[in-house]
Amino acid sequence: MNITGIIIGMSAFLCIGFFHPIVIKAEYYFGVRCWWVFLLIAVACIVGSLLTKAMIPSTILGVVAFSSLWSILELFKQRKRVAKGWFPKNPKRNDK
Repeated sequence: MNITGIIIGMSAFLCIGFFHPIVIKAEYYFGVRCWWVFLLIAVACIVGSLLTKAMIPSTILGVVAFSSLWSILELFKQRKRVAKGWFPKNPKRNDK
């Protein structure tokens, strides 16, 4: 029995579920100026994925890398959702 696909699928599901609230909180507290943190995470995970010989950890690092890259786009979309009133705006943060 090969459970590799199940492990990778579950990892992708958990990764997406993990990044969703992080994007919401990051936009609330920092705005979109924290996009570079997601980029650094992505680059580190891409490098880690390329250097890892084992298939499952390499694939999981790849999933985390591209989820982080996707989070950059979602961070900017979240700003638009906040502007539309779909999510609360942080009254303590001064955006210019």
